[in-house]
Amino acid sequence: MMHLDEQACMQAWHCRDPRFDGRFFIGVVTTGIYCRPICPVRPPKPENVRFFPTAAAAARAGYRPCLRCRPECSPASPAWQGTASTVARALRLIDSGWLEERSLQQLSDKLGMSSRHLSRLFQKHLGASVQSVAHTRRLHFAKKLIDETGLPMAEVAFASGFGSVRRFNAALRQVYGRSPTQLRKAAQSSPPQNGSAGLQLDLRYRPPYDWPSILQFLSLRATPGVEAVDEGCYRRTIALEGHCGWIEVRPHERQHCLALTVWFPSPQALLKIVARVRGQFDLDADPVEIARRLAQSPLLKESVSAFPGMRLPGSWDLYELVVRAILGQQVSVAAACTLSGRLAESFGESSNGPPHPRLSRLFPTPQALAQADVSSIGIPRKRAQAIQKLSRAVAEGRLLLDPCMDYEEFVQLLKQQDGIGEWTAQYAAMRGLRHPDAFPAGDLVLLKSSALENPTPRTLTALASQWRPWRAYAALHLWKQAGARENGDRQN
Repeated sequence: MMHLDEQACMQAWHCRDPRFDGRFFIGVVTTGIYCRPICPVRPPKPENVRFFPTAAAAARAGYRPCLRCRPECSPASPAWQGTASTVARALRLIDSGWLEERSLQQLSDKLGMSSRHLSRLFQKHLGASVQSVAHTRRLHFAKKLIDETGLPMAEVAFASGFGSVRRFNAALRQVYGRSPTQLRKAAQSSPPQNGSAGLQLDLRYRPPYDWPSILQFLSLRATPGVEAVDEGCYRRTIALEGHCGWIEVRPHERQHCLALTVWFPSPQALLKIVARVRGQFDLDADPVEIARRLAQSPLLKESVSAFPGMRLPGSWDLYELVVRAILGQQVSVAAACTLSGRLAESFGESSNGPPHPRLSRLFPTPQALAQADVSSIGIPRKRAQAIQKLSRAVAEGRLLLDPCMDYEEFVQLLKQQDGIGEWTAQYAAMRGLRHPDAFPAGDLVLLKSSALENPTPRTLTALASQWRPWRAYAALHLWKQAGARENGDRQN
């Protein structure tokens, strides 16, 4: 099991420090309950406390979740580097429902290792088996839906990955000591009913969180008709499993939380939707550790201090992000948005009228663009052919764009496609894979912001080595600095 400094954990718990939320859990021997570091209950005697790296490890040791601090609401453990990056990929696959339809062996094969070695990695970094982690996450999501929504219990059961209502009832009663109905009655407030207002869920994160910066980034790159940023929130149309709908994300009135509203006809897709949104808004990052490392660089120190909690803006769909990156080659961000909007208008399906005037289209599918005359939107023929060939390869199954792919494998795979070079591949890995160390060294703005004399991608890559494993966040700070300088020049 990963090492935990008990003295540091105890201090963080006594201080109720939200920056440690989800990084460890506290098991209380006398009550048999495990809590988050921010739990408001009076701390027990130190000899009655046990610390666990994950909720699954605490559950495996026989502790049950606290009904007051609700461990199911805590941010997930940060994706550490080294061998733990494999664990992070496995966790993303589990979040996407991989083990609901496949076996542990298939998961191991997907990650390119034996199931025995994968189990060893889970024990080392998470303190629990793969099955225990998956079961705990399933239970936590069910408890979240029970407390925060008015979904019928049968829909909660299937949305959280249980194969039957009977298994759902038995699992909840075994872990929480109460039936699902009793748990809902015991919730502090009555959950809203699902209807025209959409389904609302709270998504926790570790502070600080620079919401204005991530919203500005997404606003500048929003695809007209598919995405909209206004009134301090982000909205977009979505399509999953043959259904379409839309989502809205905004800061919650409570601290350290984003409010997600989902309009979608199939509750079974909720687990995947929440996982995608958490990734898109980088809610499981460890901003304190990232800032500590980047602040050591004189080039980044000022920006890290000015914009605490900078997050890596992800994407809803990896294929969409790659197409968007190709459209953005050698043009401005604003021009790329215009082209992306034309693409959606010309080849995307109608979103069936979601209740927002600026959302009208779904982003085109690979099948739609495989045979489309993409050059008709006003881009060079070679670039249009690159999009068409990429789409045809994805549609025919010859190219699998999986957000859980290995970073190096993904970059090399993309660079093998016509019209995709190092910059496009790194940018797609940065936002599509949400890889914290992806770095588009050939980006002109990054080169100009590097303070190097006669900078080149090679010399910038050498400079960026000091920022590993957080080079993607360093790139965001350099872009932010460049934008601030440009705005200052305009005002002057």
